[in-house]
Amino acid sequence: MPDIEEIENSEKEIIRKVVAGEISFRNIEKMATTVDSAISIRRNALEEITKTRFENIQHCTLDTAIATKRNIENMIGAVQIPLGVAGPVKISGEFAKGDFYLPLATTEGALVASTNRGCSAIYGSGGANVRIFHEGMTRAPVFKLKDVVQAKEFVDWIRRPDIFAQMKEKAEGTTRFGKLLSVEPYVTGNTVYLRFVFDTKDAMGMNMVTIATEAITHLIQDEFGAIPLSTSGNMCIDKKPAAINSILGRGKTVIADTTIPAKIVEEKLKCRPEMMAEVNYRKNLLGSARAGALGFNAHSANIVAALFLACGQDAAHVVEGSTAITTIEVTKSGDLYCSVTMPALPVGTVGGGTGLGSQKDCLKLLGVQGPGEPAGSNSKKFAEIVAAGVLAGEISLIAAQAAGHLARAHAELGR
Repeated sequence: MPDIEEIENSEKEIIRKVVAGEISFRNIEKMATTVDSAISIRRNALEEITKTRFENIQHCTLDTAIATKRNIENMIGAVQIPLGVAGPVKISGEFAKGDFYLPLATTEGALVASTNRGCSAIYGSGGANVRIFHEGMTRAPVFKLKDVVQAKEFVDWIRRPDIFAQMKEKAEGTTRFGKLLSVEPYVTGNTVYLRFVFDTKDAMGMNMVTIATEAITHLIQDEFGAIPLSTSGNMCIDKKPAAINSILGRGKTVIADTTIPAKIVEEKLKCRPEMMAEVNYRKNLLGSARAGALGFNAHSANIVAALFLACGQDAAHVVEGSTAITTIEVTKSGDLYCSVTMPALPVGTVGGGTGLGSQKDCLKLLGVQGPGEPAGSNSKKFAEIVAAGVLAGEISLIAAQAAGHLARAHAELGR
């Protein structure tokens, strides 16, 4: 139990009331003198309520004032995740150009080592090409109409150019940076979903587009009379695997590729190009199809998760990152062509967790911290880096499986 005698009398009284149920966790900030005091009170009260003793979560270097204002409620401490680095990986993108070291936050042993090997193979092959083919953050409110007749009238109304102009003006009045790009209706009976697509510049943009979309729904209700049941009707679709995101894209649609000479495949990856192509076909393509998967890859979510945690991204969007498609084929000259297509990669370099100290350090390492010049260039650069990192991870794991090294690698590293 915490040593109550060491705690200020004012804090002791608040702790007593929290334990007694007279004060809720969320109201402690109103009574504590500082943010850190509120965190300490909440943690000590929780220890007493649950009869446990925290030994580590109180040790952190986070700016608690920033964290509790923007990122967390009922804060009691912080959980630390080991941070490693892989690279350099050479990238030839439209925004990411040069050599990059990838900060990877993970508790999975061998992941950084494997990604590092993939980076080395890409580097020795002259680098990875990366391009962004589409970008746009989505939000899709749902409306209930009287019947299919009114639903058709509503859809026709939404598609009018003058109505789109009104919606665009309304949406962009809520944000300095966001721009409404398009809207597409989807109908089920008397239910209509409107999938709005926004340019959110350097922000991942979910909060931005939610606020803008809500303003549009007020306009629609006033002008047409359609009832908005929810600002999100799950046609967006956020933080869930979905075919619509794989087909139409969400966030950034980005593709990375490289051609690895046969000699490097044999020397660095310890297998033959033909074996890697065979494993990718049988595992990532046929195996994923047989399983009904939406992702056709070896472990793209691993690298996405590690980069997202390191760089202050919304970790739940790893779901979209897992829908990557990996292709590998042997060229006419016997070399190995490898690509990763990421249809839905929601990333940002401002907002969310990007303002926290350690996450800012990782974004600085990649040269993408904060807003870009021009606006939007940093988030695009970051998306290209993530895709190159995923490509490195895919190459290394597929090679390990083709060579029969996967289990041995984990055993040798004691994992």
